Amino acid sequence: MAKKRRTVEYGRYGYIFIAPFFLVYLIFQFWPLIYTFILSFQDVYKDKYGVMVDNGYSFANFTSVLGLEGGNSYVMQYFGNTAIMWVCNFVPQILLSLLLAVWLTDTKYKLKGSGAYKILIYLPNIITAASVSYLFYSLFGLNGPITLLLKDWGVIGASYNFMDSTAATRGLISFINFWMWYGNTTLLLIAGVLGINPSLFEAADIDGANGFQKFLHVTLPMLKPIMLYVLVTSAIGGLQMYDIPAMFNVKAQGVVGMPDDTSTTMTMYIRRLTSSGSMGRAAAVSVILFIVTLIISLLFFFFMGDREKKPKKAKKGASA
Repeated sequence: MAKKRRTVEYGRYGYIFIAPFFLVYLIFQFWPLIYTFILSFQDVYKDKYGVMVDNGYSFANFTSVLGLEGGNSYVMQYFGNTAIMWVCNFVPQILLSLLLAVWLTDTKYKLKGSGAYKILIYLPNIITAASVSYLFYSLFGLNGPITLLLKDWGVIGASYNFMDSTAATRGLISFINFWMWYGNTTLLLIAGVLGINPSLFEAADIDGANGFQKFLHVTLPMLKPIMLYVLVTSAIGGLQMYDIPAMFNVKAQGVVGMPDDTSTTMTMYIRRLTSSGSMGRAAAVSVILFIVTLIISLLFFFFMGDREKKPKKAKKGASA
């Protein structure tokens, strides 16, 4: 009787290699997420001696941060700040990135040195947020070179201060985010454009389509998957905006969110609650931010995802 050959099951080795990732994910991401949900329903805070006090489970944290108990709804205020600064940086970012992606991949013009352009476009993303924030604060501060130059030209008044203006502060923070991240978005869109079948553009040329028509009817529809990815990741990153607003317009005493809390974001509010010892309320704000981000992401998936059309049922009695 012939002996059966022993085969090596290589599949199990794959589980061994991916096990470290899932282990790290469960410990440092999944469990903190679950614990944040649990903590959001606990009345946990630090007393004056720095000792953690737990008064049990309730919805008090949510009613407190949402202003349902008659207090101020800082969540709505800071979410509004965050949304305004995210929209003001993302809309021009996606428009410029689309323009650059199409321009750098256009085979008709065959732009020379496109690799160098891509490097220059991506360079701001390499610089740390702290460095960029300090640079722009120095340029647009009360005695900054750009501020003094604009005053000499008569563009702004002699007593004007960018840091005292809500619109100017939000605009500068939005511009910093735009300037740092448009290169990353451009490279993603370039990869998407290069993945489009060239025969589609050739067919459009044969049909007599111009550049704008090819962009509108070929490039944009084929970029939907990568555009969806860009929208979702930008929404997640934008709603978690922290480093640039927290380091840009800061008083000497360490007061952030100037002027008058109009540049304070949701994550800055979470940090403020944590520093004051209100762990339960900080967790509640984190859960609210998670839910809002999830809803916005699902809306993007709903409106931009490919939905298959169900075939119409044949009417009874219709001829075959």
